[in-house]
Order: sequence, then structure tokens, then C-alpha cells
Amino acid sequence: MLIQRPAAARGQTQTAWLDSRHTFSFGHYHDPEWMGFGALRVLNEDRVAVDAGFAEHGHANMEILTWVLEGALAHRDSTGAEGVIRPGELQRMSAGHGIRHSEMNATAQAPVHFLQVWIQPDRCNRAPSYAQRGYTPLQLGAGWTLLAAPVAVAADTLPLHAEARVWAWRPRAGARATQTLLASRAWLHVARGAVRVNDGIALGAGDGLGLRDEAALELSAERDSELLLFELL
Repeated sequence: MLIQRPAAARGQTQTAWLDSRHTFSFGHYHDPEWMGFGALRVLNEDRVAVDAGFAEHGHANMEILTWVLEGALAHRDSTGAEGVIRPGELQRMSAGHGIRHSEMNATAQAPVHFLQVWIQPDRCNRAPSYAQRGYTPLQLGAGWTLLAAPVAVAADTLPLHAEARVWAWRPRAGARATQTLLASRAWLHVARGAVRVNDGIALGAGDGLGLRDEAALELSAERDSELLLFELL
């Protein structure tokens, strides 16, 4: 089963400094038909203005992933971790039994454009933790690259305390690939570009596609694109 989520149908939060599009219910945007997809609870596309960002606030019991598309994002949290996230780098913050953090635009030149993803953890009330890892343009352009997974599944990726795998690919126009799906649920998000997937479904920037009980994801890129795939084990 294929479930389409057009970019234009997403929720939106608009302020003087933030433009956020919500694939699933988040904050003041609530749609009972779009509360998440399996363990995938939040998928927000955010644009944050210069000299702005999310001031210190708290979360608990969620795996929070940040993937920057353009610009740079400065992170700081109550575990003492801090860093700057740039395109090609994935941040994982395990909120555990409680963490406070801030995420601010790290450049003075332009807005920062990024995806923030929340995945339900495999158990509650872990100790909070933070990790970050970068991937080269060569890696991301060569095919589906595994960014994060449970340690028991793949020890050489960013460790994820959730029953999920996170993949990325930056295909060039004309590229084709078939990705075998090991999970009964998967979610594809098109960060930019244009692709066609199983049965010729056309997807553009901001579009999402849920896959249930599909053996594989067959994909061809119509333009240079950037994609994220979440396998929900």
C-alpha cells in the first residue's frame, strides 16, 4: 500500500522568524488522520531567519534527528553537548528522561533550512545523550546511505535508540535504484528535486510517501534530488 502526503497538504507554522511545514500533527497543527506513521511521529521542514532560532526548551522520551539542507544550525543542550550542524551531517539527540536544548541559526548571512524528525524510542527514560556524524557528498551521491540505525543492526552508523533505520540519497537526474525494504512500514521524504517511485508515482520537494507491506522501493530521479527514507522496523 502506498500513501501519498503532498507538500501542499502539510500543516504550517508561520512567524516573523520561522516558516515550518508539518508532515504530521505538531504544535498548534492537529489533524487526527496524520498523527504519525508507526514510530515516526514528527517530520518538520523548518526555515529559520538570521539571528533567530529555538530558545532553550525541554523534551523527553523521543529520538530527535536534525538534517540540515542549507546553512548551519548551532546546537546546545543540558548534557553539555554543543556543535554546529551543516549539510551532510546528521544530529541525533536522545531526549531520554528529560533534556533541555536550543537550536539557533549559526550564520549571519542567510536563513538555515533543515528537517527535524522525531522517532519514538525503543524504551523510555534512558539517560539523555547526543551524537553527530557527517557524510561526504560522494557517499550521499553514490546510492542509499545508511545514516542511523540501532547499534545491534549496524554498529558503524550513528546509533539510534529506536527500531528504525534512516537512509539518505542525493541522486542526480536520471539515476535509478531499487531499495529492498526489510520493514513492513517505510516513509520516503523528498527534501528537494523530483522523483518517480513504485508504479510511476511522481513526487516533488516536500512530498512524502508512506509504504506499507511493500517489498521494495523502486525510484528514478527526474531532477537532481535529496531524499530521506525511514524504515520503521
